[in-house]
Amino acid sequence: MAGGTGFESHLEHPHVEKVETPYGDNPKVFLGEIQGLNVVFIPRHGVKHELPPHKINYRANLWALHVKGVERIVATNAVGTINPLFQAGDLVVPHDLIDFTKSRLSTYHEVPPVTHIDFTEPYCREIREALIKAVREVAEKVWEHGVYVCTEGPRYETPAEIKMYRTLGGDLVGMTGCPEAVLARELGICYATLCLVSNLAAGMQERLTTTEVLKVTAGKRRLISEVISRVLERIPQDRRCRCREALIEAGV
Repeated sequence: MAGGTGFESHLEHPHVEKVETPYGDNPKVFLGEIQGLNVVFIPRHGVKHELPPHKINYRANLWALHVKGVERIVATNAVGTINPLFQAGDLVVPHDLIDFTKSRLSTYHEVPPVTHIDFTEPYCREIREALIKAVREVAEKVWEHGVYVCTEGPRYETPAEIKMYRTLGGDLVGMTGCPEAVLARELGICYATLCLVSNLAAGMQERLTTTEVLKVTAGKRRLISEVISRVLERIPQDRRCRCREALIEAGV
């Protein structure tokens, strides 16, 4: 799992472990159980939420999960909504993404052979289906599709930027969804995310504040925890998706 700081409190019998990586950082992960299933959780912002989105070492984080034997990642993201149909507090399972980040290292393939992975389906179909079913069981509604736009941060977007993203087909805007999804695919790890709409995007309300975002996320924390517990039970034991085949015929 990958998410915001604090989710480790939902693990049974948790303990923390530092994982060595060749990517400049050795992130800490939490190992524990949920409903009897072994879970590895990485707080993407650091144990004390000390890292802003553009300073997160995404390559080290995903590599740490890979080293611990993770084959599937269920991520969570707090997002702003670009789509006027979505409201604060809504849950969305995005099906596609647009990457507007600028300075992040977004690949493991920086030396020969040159590698181009297929990203036609950015999020794992099996995890998406499990997420949608799990949300339906515990919430009144779930938006089953959405295009996630990832920006660099740490500032919020301008109204003009939001208008551009909407024109391009974006529904949600956040700062941490990329390059997580890309790196997971390069490692052959299944990845999908559950997005909580925490605010209306710039230009759709008078002012954006982090206080507002934290208030909405705190109010949905128990619901998110229940969804995660249920989704882990519904993910098929054997992977039948094509996520792990990303490197087949990808090299030049």
